[in-house]
Amino acid sequence: MRSIHDPRYQDLIKKLIELRESKNVTQVELARLLNKPQSYVSKVEILERRLDVIELIDWLKVLDANIFDFLAFCYFQN
Repeated sequence: MRSIHDPRYQDLIKKLIELRESKNVTQVELARLLNKPQSYVSKVEILERRLDVIELIDWLKVLDANIFDFLAFCYFQN
């Protein structure tokens, strides 16, 4: 199974989208904050591109979210 198809990864991305939207940040704004093209954010959010842990930290930092609180919010079933 490809890792982007893992339900735990899909849940993590869903929660990232919810976090971004709760902060009223668009994909374009997030991309600008990350110094990336908007297509980068879009591909991550539609599960065409996988985030690594460093990128996850960067996303949470620019969205002003604590990584520990965020991960506690995610549901990781086996």
